[in-house]
Amino acid sequence: MKFILNTGRTVTQGRHVEHKYHQGYFEETSSCFIHPLDLMDLDLEDGEHVEVVSEWGSVVLRAVSCEDLRKGMIFVPLGPFANHIIPPRTHSTGMPDFKNITVELARTERERLTQWELMEKIGGKRYENQ
Repeated sequence: MKFILNTGRTVTQGRHVEHKYHQGYFEETSSCFIHPLDLMDLDLEDGEHVEVVSEWGSVVLRAVSCEDLRKGMIFVPLGPFANHIIPPRTHSTGMPDFKNITVELARTERERLTQWELMEKIGGKRYENQ
């Protein structure tokens, strides 16, 4: 199913922003907030995994029911997971587009990668203490 992706920061994410290796940061940034009726349409339960696919990449996230969103829209907190599905273009501003991105969602049995596994997949390295 097609959805419109918006990204941004959350309060929970902000509490862990200085400790990006913290489990709380992982749980928040690897979540896909979605309207409960859209969860039903996707045959998903709160907490199950969903694959989010854009023109630029894909990522497996934890589905989180959120009545604050309009039906047909999803929200993914900014971070390593959102970076895999937003466009890299910056229109000469140095900032990519973080809003109004068309994506497709599908239920998946695949597990979420950790932020470290996700970064290693594209050639990144773990911090020394990880």
